[in-house]
Amino acid sequence: MAMNKKTTVLAFLLVCLVLLGSEMKVMREVEGRTCESASHKFKGPCGRDSNCASICQTEHFTDGHCHGFRRRCICSKPC
Repeated sequence: MAMNKKTTVLAFLLVCLVLLGSEMKVMREVEGRTCESASHKFKGPCGRDSNCASICQTEHFTDGHCHGFRRRCICSKPC
């Protein structure tokens, strides 16, 4: 009897994980993809995300952020 209880609990957890994973996939598909590119106009190390975002908007991107060890300005927009 104890083995049936463990099996039932494990089966329930497995079903929950499968359902949770499928919902997460739907969320990613609805959100869409984001395309990123290094800024061509930003010069020097990137210190503030807001400065990077301003330059990226002049390059027809929707946003920008500082990224990586070398602090490069990375522009982003929906694909």
